[in-house]
Amino acid sequence: MAGRLNQSSPYYIDNRKRVADLQKAMEREGLDAYVGTRPRTLSFLLDAFIPWRSYVVIPRTGEPILHTFIVDATRVGDETWLSTDNVRAYAPMGGQDPISLITACLTEELGISRGRLGVEDGIATYTAEGNLSHYEYTQLEAALPGWTLVNAHHLVDELSIIKDAGTVARFREASRIVDVGQRAVFEALSNGGWKHLTETVVGGIAALAMRKEGSVSEWNFAGLNEISSGYRTALGACTPPTTKKLAQGEPLMVDLHSMFHLALGDHSHNYLIGPATKRQRRHADNFVDLVQTVLDHYKEGATPSSLAQVMMDRAESLDCSDFLLPGCEHGIGLFGDEWRIGHAMDGPFPYWTNPDHVYQEGEMVICAMQYASLEEGIGFRYENPILIGKRGCEPLSKYPLLIEEIL
Repeated sequence: MAGRLNQSSPYYIDNRKRVADLQKAMEREGLDAYVGTRPRTLSFLLDAFIPWRSYVVIPRTGEPILHTFIVDATRVGDETWLSTDNVRAYAPMGGQDPISLITACLTEELGISRGRLGVEDGIATYTAEGNLSHYEYTQLEAALPGWTLVNAHHLVDELSIIKDAGTVARFREASRIVDVGQRAVFEALSNGGWKHLTETVVGGIAALAMRKEGSVSEWNFAGLNEISSGYRTALGACTPPTTKKLAQGEPLMVDLHSMFHLALGDHSHNYLIGPATKRQRRHADNFVDLVQTVLDHYKEGATPSSLAQVMMDRAESLDCSDFLLPGCEHGIGLFGDEWRIGHAMDGPFPYWTNPDHVYQEGEMVICAMQYASLEEGIGFRYENPILIGKRGCEPLSKYPLLIEEIL
């Protein structure tokens, strides 16, 4: 189980140290307690899959206390590193609702009558971000007179930005699993096999192959394994599969997702179902060129804006800039940590990636690029977790960067 790995395991993460580091940050900011609600926070601190609405209460000293939905409390208690007594169920019964339990935990169990309570608030493009709702916020304020609620999500975000060895090892394995899925799809498509397939079946072939290798989820809430063919490849960055049949002369995009100990595999590979036209081949070659150009420029000291400029400059020279969507990455971490890059709210638009965020060694992002000509019914996507280094980056999926023609 993820939260109970032996320290000798390459996938081991010292979650007690993560909690201790957060408690030190709380002390520096004058917080008496912290209530985490975002899946990214729950994954980062508790090392368990926690999909239901949950609240982790973190005191200034001692072990966190988790309040999770009654239907899942027993499983979570079995999988996390927390002591069993510190994983508690909430339910729609008198005194057992989340607000009552959090209030009693703070004021009675921890004995804190007043103080500063760190909470997680904000906005995100990611629907499942898990920030405190207006209802929860107002109910906590009413239940905790003498307490001041302080938005403090940046503390967890700052601690999680540089990936430790156990996290990187998990991502490497999740990416290896995705590559197995991509190979299974290639084999199914080859030698005319594509003629009998739909987008949904392609997604299922990949899912089965990845599950056999140890993946526990096609985690992406935007469509699990995203498969698109024909004109659908040009519809943007969210393409859940349909029952559309694969067809000769059309592009195919295969965006696969795996999960291994909460680390998220994510890799997109593209095909042309032949025979391809010269125009299709030109689009394909341009896209591969652009992706490689951007990958070659990821390193410590680069910024999202500098990389976007590299991408657009190269696109101008290839005469294909009209087909590119802006931007070339999104953030990534353990389950629930997706999209925004960095931790500080210092960009021109709060809760969006600061385009001048300076990458550091040990950061991880998804190199994510989208190329589309809806008029021509063709598009390509590239996604791959990359580990930022001092002089370059390591793409974690090792699947070849090319667009193959399948006959």
